Amino acid sequence: QVQLVESGGGLVQAGGSLRLSCAASGRTFSDYAMGWFRQAPGKEREFVAGINWSGTSTDYADSVKGRFTISRVNARNTVYLQMNSLKFEDTAVYYCAAKRGSYSAGRTSDFGSWGQGTQVTVSS
Repeated sequence: QVQLVESGGGLVQAGGSLRLSCAASGRTFSDYAMGWFRQAPGKEREFVAGINWSGTSTDYADSVKGRFTISRVNARNTVYLQMNSLKFEDTAVYYCAAKRGSYSAGRTSDFGSWGQGTQVTVSS
């Protein structure tokens, strides 16, 4: 399994920006599609964004399209989530996840490795 560690969460005002990072170790990073998910209190974990192994294909939940950008730098074993125009409803714990092989969709069950999560809180 690949090990994942997220960072970059914090408290931000509505309309602000944050960039999350996820550092991977233990396996060949480019063998994995990557995803970002989030879970708000009392809600199920939901898909946010996904990216294929090379970074040439990305996928987003409708709720974040046009505001969030997922990217990766394989030479750094890192995937990023740039979050702009943040809203109160973006408040959640954000998780990085890895799926060995190709990216197909943002199904939680497809991703076998997960980070510990990083808290993002947006004040209104």
